[in-house]
Amino acid sequence: MNVFKKSIGIGLALLFLLFYHGAFSQTPEKNRPNVIVILTDDQGSIDLNSYGATDLHTPNMDRLAKEGVRFTQFYAGAPVCSPSRAALMTGKTNLRAGLEGNVPIPERAEISGEHGLPTEQITMAEMLKPNGYYTALIGKWHLGHREQNLPNGQGFDYFFGHQRGCIDNYSHTFYWDGPNKHDLYRNSEEVYYDGQHFADLMVEEVKQVINHRQDEPFFIYWAFNAPHYPYQGTTKWLEHYKDLPTPRREYAAFVSNTDEKIGNVLDYLDEMGIADNTIVVFQSDHGHSLEERAFWGGGNAGPYRGSKFSLFEGGIRVPAIIRYPGIIPANEVRDQLSMEMDWFTTIAELTNSKVPDNLDGKSLMPIILDNKKESGHEVVHWQLGSYDDKMAQWAVRKGSWKLIGNVREPVVEGKKIELEKLYLLNLENDIGEKNNLAESNPKKLNELLQLHTTWIKSVRSEMKQ
Repeated sequence: MNVFKKSIGIGLALLFLLFYHGAFSQTPEKNRPNVIVILTDDQGSIDLNSYGATDLHTPNMDRLAKEGVRFTQFYAGAPVCSPSRAALMTGKTNLRAGLEGNVPIPERAEISGEHGLPTEQITMAEMLKPNGYYTALIGKWHLGHREQNLPNGQGFDYFFGHQRGCIDNYSHTFYWDGPNKHDLYRNSEEVYYDGQHFADLMVEEVKQVINHRQDEPFFIYWAFNAPHYPYQGTTKWLEHYKDLPTPRREYAAFVSNTDEKIGNVLDYLDEMGIADNTIVVFQSDHGHSLEERAFWGGGNAGPYRGSKFSLFEGGIRVPAIIRYPGIIPANEVRDQLSMEMDWFTTIAELTNSKVPDNLDGKSLMPIILDNKKESGHEVVHWQLGSYDDKMAQWAVRKGSWKLIGNVREPVVEGKKIELEKLYLLNLENDIGEKNNLAESNPKKLNELLQLHTTWIKSVRSEMKQ
């Protein structure tokens, strides 16, 4: 009898150990999903089918929307590249992240002392690494050029892409006002793939990262340089859009080429059997460009006024989607005001990672899981330029009211528009931002002006400590 009892006891103990080991080994996988953050570049507010475009072919971006949640009132942290990326990477407004504008080329940075995202800021990669993530950046960096400011110095285990703001997609050269420079790197090593389209190279790199460490979760920040100029969609897509006028044709070809590459990776996640355990985030970094290198246009902001460089809606209201099967609802829309900084906090929550206490981003999970929840943001702020620059363009929004100061609105070649210094808008009644209500609503003007003034003072105090 005693032997029988002892055998039963040993058996139960073994079962317990097996159960405990199984539960323990499964916990990291369930609590540490893979993460892919896709950032497109200069993509217009409505430039995919699920946001209203009728002349574009974007089935893979739309697939993310059908299989996840898309946001209709989602804002970039800034209307230009580097500050927007700083907001994404840190969960803070670009000013609080220490990046007031675009990072200059290295030759000018040495003179100006503007070296990019400060190294003391905690990036999304640095947030995820302590939780066992293998971190990789594939694509565009544009957040600094010194060794400590480059991706490998900012929390990324692996980097493949270009350091500067844009490159030719076939020669991988940065063409600007000199010196023209080849700009393609694997970590710190310059690499050459002459004649191969950069988008194709990125897809293969993303796949290699997915395969690199199958015993630990991965974080991939996939930062496209598209549809940013130079417009270089492939011949296949240029032929597809042959009936569209320039520059929409060239822009559309680049958008659909980007969509196709996103589809390649989504299919690969399915093929590898890990799609259900991978969070995929998609966002454009800001509005479309009207610059000369962009043929003076090509993108579409739909009903919204403005474009890249502007704090009107067309410069900062962007398409944004998150997919995480089984956790995030499928084929749903959220209209609550949301910000680019929110991805940092949302991803931290979904991966059980620790975050600093002083973030501007709010987790999107409450509104994702309950459409009746209100936005986590009562007041939101933007500023492009130093907190000490009285001529810097800025904006503040509270509820449906928005105030823009020193507004700049890029226009196509040969046109010019004069704007008032303070521009007060009610987005509920005027989504196209045509009517300046500053004179007719002095009380609301002063309220929002005070909100901006108080915020700038707090940022100045924080950053000068």
